Amino acid sequence: MGPGWRAASAALVGGSVAIFAALRRLALALPQPAAVRSRPGRVWRWRNLLVSFAHSVLAGLWALFSLWHSPELLSDIQDGYSVSGHLLVCFSSGYFIHDTLDIIFNHQSRSSWEYLVHHAMATSAFVSLIITGRFLVAAVLLLLVEVSNIFLTVRMLLKMSNVPSPALYEANKYINLLMYFAFRLAPQAYLTWYFLRYVEVQGQGAFLTANLLLLDAMILMYFSRLLRSDFFPSLRKGSAGRDVDGEKFLID
Repeated sequence: MGPGWRAASAALVGGSVAIFAALRRLALALPQPAAVRSRPGRVWRWRNLLVSFAHSVLAGLWALFSLWHSPELLSDIQDGYSVSGHLLVCFSSGYFIHDTLDIIFNHQSRSSWEYLVHHAMATSAFVSLIITGRFLVAAVLLLLVEVSNIFLTVRMLLKMSNVPSPALYEANKYINLLMYFAFRLAPQAYLTWYFLRYVEVQGQGAFLTANLLLLDAMILMYFSRLLRSDFFPSLRKGSAGRDVDGEKFLID
């Protein structure tokens, strides 16, 4: 990538940050469920999740469209390129930067430190892709996770709002599990296998491989929490009586 294209990419990332800042302001103006308004610690989390939901819908559908529109990308994970995929990586980089700033400036770093680690990993990896123009397809595959995040975020919003609809939560619970396998675990497992087998463990390849392995550990940890919370509640540990209002990832 030439200097001009890198500058344009930086502008796109900055524009994405501005878009999510505007969505955050919009979320502030939206009505909140009584269960959220009555718990001050939940107000920030509710607003943050609404912005996260918007990113998941847009990025998830965008990733699906990019792969559907250019299926030949899947045959060249290291050097495949599409304008749509490049724009998607810039768009999501802007979201991760915005969400990091939102967490820090609202003094939620302690309760949301796992997300700060994730965002640092994702942003640094995406910036390396933008600079070198390589492994763009890997980023698009990883962003399929946002399809899963749609249902994961709905799950958290339903819990927070105390919606009196067990059937709705139950239906989303099983859809969420299916999406977790299809759009989070499967792409992650495939990319981990691909990087360990075909990518040289040096330079950018080594950096991205290390990121993938750390992300593997985080995803398995989240999956364990999800299973304990929704399917094996008797196995939960340490959640009774704990105030989770400020936590970004709801596990209770």
